[in-house]
Amino acid sequence: MTRRAKRFQPDHRAGHRTARVGELIRRIVAESMEQLDDDRLAMVSVTGVDVDRDLHRAVVWFTSLGDTEDGDADIAEAFEEHARGLRRSVGDQTRLRRTPELVFRPDAVLRSAERIERLLDGRDGAADPESRQEAEGR
Repeated sequence: MTRRAKRFQPDHRAGHRTARVGELIRRIVAESMEQLDDDRLAMVSVTGVDVDRDLHRAVVWFTSLGDTEDGDADIAEAFEEHARGLRRSVGDQTRLRRTPELVFRPDAVLRSAERIERLLDGRDGAADPESRQEAEGR
């Protein structure tokens, strides 16, 4: 195999690298959040980080207790205010050539799972004949 042909083969380890970097960034951001004095971030947890293949950008997914649309907007605003410091923390604690830009997004997966669970619980009660008769007032 020539040197040129080898250089253009896909690197299957690249996916593992971005996953490792994402997990590292998640831990650093979560630890750094504990040191911030911002009430909006008190009950917030970082659920994951998706890093671009070229490490230019990292999407930080977050969730909080009592998730609401208004609460997510306040939390996102707080993250934007602290983004520079959080990025600096990531840069100081990693040996990356370039520290990725941090973009913060609410994680809707847990909220969707809770909604589906509520819907299924409601359906289970309606499937029971006695529950259905009580609901109809018989």
